[in-house]
Amino acid sequence: MEAYANALLFAIPIFMLLVLAEIFYGHLKGKQTYTFMDTISSLSSGLTNIIKDSLGLVLILVSYPYLKSELSFLTIESSIWVYLIAFICVDFSSYWNHRLNHKINFFWNQHIIHHSSEEFNLACALRQSISNLLGYTAIFLIPAAFLGIPQEVINILAPLHLFGQFWYHTQHIGKLGFLEYIFVTPSQHRVHHAINPIYIDKNLSAIFCVWDRIFGTFQEELEEEPPVFGVLKPVKTWNPIIINFKHLWGLFLDAWRAKKWKDKFTLWLKPTGWRPEDVEKKYPSNIIKDVFKLKKYNTPSSKLLKFWALFQLVSTNIMLFIFLLNFSEFYTTQKWLFSFLILLCVFSYTALMDGYNWALKFQYLINISGILFFLFPANKEFYLILSPLLYYFSITYFLISFVIVLFLGREKNNFLANAV
Repeated sequence: MEAYANALLFAIPIFMLLVLAEIFYGHLKGKQTYTFMDTISSLSSGLTNIIKDSLGLVLILVSYPYLKSELSFLTIESSIWVYLIAFICVDFSSYWNHRLNHKINFFWNQHIIHHSSEEFNLACALRQSISNLLGYTAIFLIPAAFLGIPQEVINILAPLHLFGQFWYHTQHIGKLGFLEYIFVTPSQHRVHHAINPIYIDKNLSAIFCVWDRIFGTFQEELEEEPPVFGVLKPVKTWNPIIINFKHLWGLFLDAWRAKKWKDKFTLWLKPTGWRPEDVEKKYPSNIIKDVFKLKKYNTPSSKLLKFWALFQLVSTNIMLFIFLLNFSEFYTTQKWLFSFLILLCVFSYTALMDGYNWALKFQYLINISGILFFLFPANKEFYLILSPLLYYFSITYFLISFVIVLFLGREKNNFLANAV
């Protein structure tokens, strides 16, 4: 996990700079693909995913080392060919894992966050899951295991493969000629994120589009069918933690409400969107019928609320960055406690962005809890020795946040009237 945390120290600033560059480019071209609250939500989602992955929060059901030890019949000497073959295997694995996420009810829950934005831009690429808690994806690396690809090679290529999918989340790049027949391009991925009937569940490849062409899931972007982005059942929240478990909660409710015991157990592995007939009849889904009539999710927001949301995003990212700088020095307990505190902050400020009545009181609680967390004698001593910068910055953050929330509380009764 330390190696992954170190990689993120380089990746995070680059991703942020590219997002800012796309915003600036859209402004210059008069084609802005970002909205304020949606961007805050996307970047906040990326933050939660970094925390989850840095902690290694997953239950391994099947591991690649086990598969390799049982299935390997070749030993490939370390060379450039090992990395090339391994990369193809990782990409093949990604295609089938991605297809599973789209096709099966239970697995869609861990992917819906990535499709939840009704915009399409580089920030959307950072909407990554924290609900993918089961480690089964090694099963799709069986070809690599057969070939005896070393675990170390997979470990190096996996994050590079993931980071390589960032660039094509944009509306500013058109079709790329002959490259459309080799690689996944922005045009192809716009199709993938679209909810138009002709585009649903198409273009599932990650790097090489050959898998879509071989397995029948390729769809070209059509001029007469501009893509409409989002999910067919809109999530209607800026809160990435709620989005991560919203579909799963819906499945639990459907299982509880279903009259037939067979439906209670089988709905989890049914095609995505399937519901028991009796449940659908009594509790109909709010599915979009005409995508071109989609009304994007929006919430009233004052200038103060927008400033506060940006302050929260920047501050939590700075805390996370300092945390990752010292990641290997933290005790396991401290890693979990500090990570949980940041997740609570994200949950709290995005809930307030949604305008929930309870969000202000919850934010007061988070700020007070954060101040007490760092002032607690054992924590104070630990952070002052390990990272004084993290200690003083965090204390300042929670104090300033508390003051701003006081002003938001005063504004509560009239900030809708002053919304911009």
